[in-house]
Amino acid sequence: MASGADDAIVLRGVTKRFKRSTVRKEHTTFKSELVAFLTAKRRKAPPELFIETLRGVDLTIPRGRTVGILGRNGSGKSTLLKLITGIYAPTTGSIEVNGRISALLDLGAGFHPDFTGRENILINGIILGMSRAEVKARMDDIIAFSELGDFIDEPVRTYSSGMYMRLAFSVATHVDPEILIIDEILAVGDAHFSRKSMAKMEEFKRAGRTIVLVTHDLSAVERWCDMAAWIDGGRIRRVGPPGELVREYEEAVRIAEDEGRTFAPSALASDGGALPEVPHHGAGEGGPVTLAAVSCAAGGGASKDALDPEDALEVQVDFTARPQVGGVAFGVVLLREDGTPIYRTSTRAEAVPVPEPLPVQGRVQVTFDRLGLLPGHYDVEVTALAPDGALLA
Repeated sequence: MASGADDAIVLRGVTKRFKRSTVRKEHTTFKSELVAFLTAKRRKAPPELFIETLRGVDLTIPRGRTVGILGRNGSGKSTLLKLITGIYAPTTGSIEVNGRISALLDLGAGFHPDFTGRENILINGIILGMSRAEVKARMDDIIAFSELGDFIDEPVRTYSSGMYMRLAFSVATHVDPEILIIDEILAVGDAHFSRKSMAKMEEFKRAGRTIVLVTHDLSAVERWCDMAAWIDGGRIRRVGPPGELVREYEEAVRIAEDEGRTFAPSALASDGGALPEVPHHGAGEGGPVTLAAVSCAAGGGASKDALDPEDALEVQVDFTARPQVGGVAFGVVLLREDGTPIYRTSTRAEAVPVPEPLPVQGRVQVTFDRLGLLPGHYDVEVTALAPDGALLA
C-alpha cells in the first residue's frame, strides 16, 4: 500500500529486536583454555536470544497533526521514536518519513561535552541539514530563545540538565523542521521555560508542522494532541481520538492495579480487552504454536499473593500446536516493572528436551528453585521460539 502525499510518517510491519548475550562472564586462564581445547571440553556457544521491543507496528501519521504516544515504561515508545528518527534501523518492515525531521530524545544527545554551546549549535544545525550560513543566520535567535546568556560560550559539560534541555529545544525548533519528535524532554525544564516551549509548539501547530510526542502527562495529550496512539507490549493497540484513548488506557492501568499481581504484565490488556495472566507474543491465532494459558505459582504449585526472595517460582505454559511442528523451544524472561530484562532462559539454552514433534496439546513447566530477587514487582514473559530464534508465539 502506497502512502499518501498527506502522510508525514508511515510505518509498515515494523519489528525491532536486540540481541541478548547468554554467554556467562567467567575469568579463564591460558592454561585452562588449553586444557579444555586439548580434552575437547570447550563449551559450545549458546544460541542467540533476542529482546523484541516492537512487534509488527503499522502506524500512519498524517502531515500537520500533533500525535501523542501513550504506553507504560518498557512498552516500546522510545524505540519507536528512535526508529522514526533513524537512530535505529528496523529488524523487519519499512519506515517512510516525508520532510525534514528534528528530534528531542535523550537529554544532551548529539552534544559534544567539550564544545561550547555556540559550537554545538553549529554542529547540530549542520547535522540536521542546514548550511553553515543558515545556522549562523539563526544563531542569535537560538541563543536568545535558550536564555543561556554568557554560558553559551562555556563547554556544555558544565551545564545543568535544565540548561541542556533549553539548548536542545532551541536548536531543534529553530532549524525549520517539518516534523518535530519529542520524548518527554520538556519535563526537565522550569515552569517559565515549559510555558515558553509550549507556546513555541503551538506556533508549530498553527504553521501546519507535524509533532510526535511521547509523554506520561495524559491531560496534555487530551488538551493538546489531535490524535493518539496507544503502544502496548510492543504493538499498536489502538489509534484514535486522544480523549477516548486516554480513558481506555487509564481503565487498563486501573484494572492492572486492582489485580495486584506480584508479576504484573508488561502488556496491560489483550486484544479482547481482558488482562492476561502473563503476556505472550507471537503470530497469534492460526500460527504454528499458540500459548493458550500461562500461570505463575510458588514452588509445589502453592497459590500466594506475593513471593519471598527465597521461594521457588513455577511457570506453567499450556499450548496448542499444529500437527508435525518441531524444533520448538520455550523461553521465559524475568523483567523489572520498567521493562528491563534481568534474566532470560529457554529450554534450548538449558538443554531441556522438548518432544519432537510437539503434541497437538501440551503443557510446559519451568521451575526457578530460588528467585533471589529484591522486593518489588516483576513481569514474566513467555515465548515459543523457532530453531532460528524467531518468535512463534
